[in-house]
Amino acid sequence: MEKDEACAVEGAAGAESYPARVRGANLQMVEVFHEVYAQASALLWGANMQERVAAGKVIPRCEVDISYFNYPGRRRLSATWLGHSSLLINIDGCRIITDPVFTYKLTLLGPERYNGELPLKLSELTSVDITLVSHDHLDHLNKESILYLQPICRYFIVPAGVGRLLVEWGVESEKVIELGWWEEYEYAGRIKVAATPVQHLAGRNLFDRDSSLCASWVVQSEWHRIFFSGDSGYFSGFTDIGSIYGPFDLTFIECGAYNQRWGSVHMYPEEAVQAHQNLLGRVLQPIHWGTFNLSFHDWNEPMRRLCRAALRSGVTLSVPIVGETTVYGRKYHGLAWWEEPLLASKDSGREFAPALRN
Repeated sequence: MEKDEACAVEGAAGAESYPARVRGANLQMVEVFHEVYAQASALLWGANMQERVAAGKVIPRCEVDISYFNYPGRRRLSATWLGHSSLLINIDGCRIITDPVFTYKLTLLGPERYNGELPLKLSELTSVDITLVSHDHLDHLNKESILYLQPICRYFIVPAGVGRLLVEWGVESEKVIELGWWEEYEYAGRIKVAATPVQHLAGRNLFDRDSSLCASWVVQSEWHRIFFSGDSGYFSGFTDIGSIYGPFDLTFIECGAYNQRWGSVHMYPEEAVQAHQNLLGRVLQPIHWGTFNLSFHDWNEPMRRLCRAALRSGVTLSVPIVGETTVYGRKYHGLAWWEEPLLASKDSGREFAPALRN
């Protein structure tokens, strides 16, 4: 995996106390057993979350308007939610995809998308500047989706140790950029991407735990700054990230799949709000919810708790339906569409392109 001539990789000022490229550098005091327990038990529990949403109802969504992602101009920031942690982000003309999962199921056994098919017609996705991957878990790093993006994406920026998987799958090595915590990459002379710490676990099976790094991501242009959490428990690192890179116009922070058994590696909704404040964020858009059943709480509980916490703290939220776009400074989403009376009827007649099949 080579560095492009135009890139600059360096450490962020003020981050000397953190390891950058150490195998197993994911923060300590995480609960390996509980994370394994979570993946196995939630898979069994969530065999058909769709039946538990609401009788005769489906989760509302809309087809992606790809023009937001393809907008070529500067001075505009938009983000389209594809479900879970997958976003189409356009930051001042730079097109970025985060943790792309286009498949209907994470594995042959599941879990499957309980919010329905992918809201994006993949044939409309013709060019991508950067694919960002936070870590190697199956709900964030999906082989079929990476291979779909391989011919149309210029660079895949991943945490240290993750790049070998992409190359093994067939991604051209010169397209893969690996970063350790606090390392930065400059794209096209105008977009800075920085890998920042998280408190989480890496590993795609029981035998490769912490063989690669987990990371959150900062993306910065002349006009905008965003933060993407990937997966993380709540920890003091958010304050450090905010002090070095903040304030952020939009923060995308995980708020679902929590449980007291693995509370150190996934945030509760109230902690997501606190993390946003620590990061000096302006608008919070929640991710890692409403798509795959990976815990035991009701599918819409994260939003109910998040909204109460945000109201108490005076935090501005944007909670788009699946497929909808947030435009910073102009288009936020305040309608509580996750409440049962607002759910769309199953006979609404809406059709969507099928997701990639495992």
